[in-house]
Amino acid sequence: MITQIAGILLEATPSMAVVDVNGVGFELGISSSTAALLPTLGSEVRLFTRMVVREDSMTLFGFYSKDERTMFDRLVAVSGVGAKLALAVLSKFSVSQLYTVVMAEDAKGMATVPGVGKKTAQRLILELKSVFSKDRSLAGSISVDTVPLPLDCPTAGVSTVLDDAQAALLSMGFTSAEVDLALSGYDGRDMRVEDLLAAALKRLGMDA
Repeated sequence: MITQIAGILLEATPSMAVVDVNGVGFELGISSSTAALLPTLGSEVRLFTRMVVREDSMTLFGFYSKDERTMFDRLVAVSGVGAKLALAVLSKFSVSQLYTVVMAEDAKGMATVPGVGKKTAQRLILELKSVFSKDRSLAGSISVDTVPLPLDCPTAGVSTVLDDAQAALLSMGFTSAEVDLALSGYDGRDMRVEDLLAAALKRLGMDA
């Protein structure tokens, strides 16, 4: 069983990463949350992995944290939930946010995940809540050090800092209104994305 991969990041999209391990390129399916945390292309990266084997395929999935991998395992264990849908859920919510949605029985929030209808949302919440009630290890709060950042891309100007911060917050599941409020008054000048995110998260009550 392949549990993790460490190597050079060759390619990255919001749903896929290719990591070169001693000359062998491994393609991994990933969530947009993990994609947002990846380093620049050509840099060293380590991803925790899970291999899904089916009759006609073997697919490797990568996760930036062990908690995300554990949540992936919990999701695919739910009847009718495959790897693709599990990644869609993890792309919409961080691990702690998903835990909160499930324990609050927020079916409406769960149904905002692309591909998750009302019935699927209710089934997810019902089955996951039973699991989470016995295991609260995934309830941890978001740390500034693990805030998703957008994939590096050609940038220019101060506005990019604000744009990147906005994209990161949206990828964490905050609404546009919450993001606008959190970033209100900041122009991004003389600030790194990490610093701006830390300030925004404090406004949102999510500081570590």
